[in-house]
Amino acid sequence: MQKMLAGELYDAGDAEIQTAQAAAKRWTARYNAAADQPASFRRQLLRERLAAVGDGAVIRPPFHCDYGFNISLGEGVFLNFNCVILDVVAVTIGARTQIAPGVQILTADHPRDPEIRRTGMEFGRPVRIGENVWIGAGALILPGVTIGDDALIGAGSVVTRDVAAGATVFGNPARAKRQ
Repeated sequence: MQKMLAGELYDAGDAEIQTAQAAAKRWTARYNAAADQPASFRRQLLRERLAAVGDGAVIRPPFHCDYGFNISLGEGVFLNFNCVILDVVAVTIGARTQIAPGVQILTADHPRDPEIRRTGMEFGRPVRIGENVWIGAGALILPGVTIGDDALIGAGSVVTRDVAAGATVFGNPARAKRQ
């Protein structure tokens, strides 16, 4: 578990990791079953599992994550239906960021060397999303990406590298819109 949290190669089959994933699976089932409950009740559930939950933060169920305890949400963050966060390491989402339905934020990564990959080892690279960012429906945010404040990510985009503050990117791979 310590190697995973440090972003080093780790064995995903480790008993401690499997136990943490099982706990997150039970928590997400509870959270998703609370879809008809007030946002304040769901926010209380978020605070049970997530690293940080700013005032007014909302995640609309269904929502899925690997662990939960590596996710930090700023004030007024909004994630729409069917978002997935694979949080083997830190995922930080800044204040007032809006994330559309079906977005996936992925920190889990795999070795490029086929021999090491064959062992089943994995590692993580943190994702940082700034403040007042808008991420369109179905976008994929890949491991290690940083998105600057006020950026806009087009629907269906695959973000493979950092996005500058205030930039608009779209496509696969996501590229900056020319002014």
